[in-house]
Amino acid sequence: MLYNEILSAKQKGQKLLAILLDPDKIGLEEVAVLTDKINGSPATHIFVGGSIVEANIIDELIVRLKQKTDLPVILFPGNPSQISNEADAILFLTLLSGRNPDYLIEHQVNAVPILKKTKLEVISTGYILIESGTQTAVERVSKTDPLDRENPDYVVQTAQAGEFIGNKMMYLEAGSGAKNAVPLEMIRKVSENIQIPLIVGGGIRSKTAIDAAYASGADLVVIGTAFEDNPDFFNL
Repeated sequence: MLYNEILSAKQKGQKLLAILLDPDKIGLEEVAVLTDKINGSPATHIFVGGSIVEANIIDELIVRLKQKTDLPVILFPGNPSQISNEADAILFLTLLSGRNPDYLIEHQVNAVPILKKTKLEVISTGYILIESGTQTAVERVSKTDPLDRENPDYVVQTAQAGEFIGNKMMYLEAGSGAKNAVPLEMIRKVSENIQIPLIVGGGIRSKTAIDAAYASGADLVVIGTAFEDNPDFFNL
């Protein structure tokens, strides 16, 4: 089970890295070159999804990814339409930072009949959007405000509430194309106050930033835009 592997890595202090691929930003003809770059990187997982996915290529994209790489593919969906049985697992997200009922429970309810027909491993994940200096796609689509980056204590409370509810992982997200990444002090405080694996993503544009997130307590770092824009990201 992928979750057990992530949990085991946390317990051993092994840091994980996911490359987030947005089907709207990737052409199928690019997959072969892209997977060569991923295979040559320190990545341990591939996330697939986005806030808005209009391209109807998720199934084919994952099939092609799996032909070229052995890394597990985990869905990171914005809504139930992004579910694919070709993946290995799905982050079953609850937008804890927002109060839009569609993203707290409605999309999850609608996803159940679809998930029941798949063999996907379902990983309950609390999702906390952090203010990043610009409006992100997550804000626009979910119609919710991010949490104040200057108020880490409230973010800690939110993460703890998610853990108490039963989330198996917590995801601190600055958003795709974020101007500012999640503050390192916030990562540290959340990490110190929850027992479940901590994922951090958004606005991370360098290996130095990845290492800083790890040092602050992130168990799994996600990079998307930076890798999409520069597949030589790890060769610099």
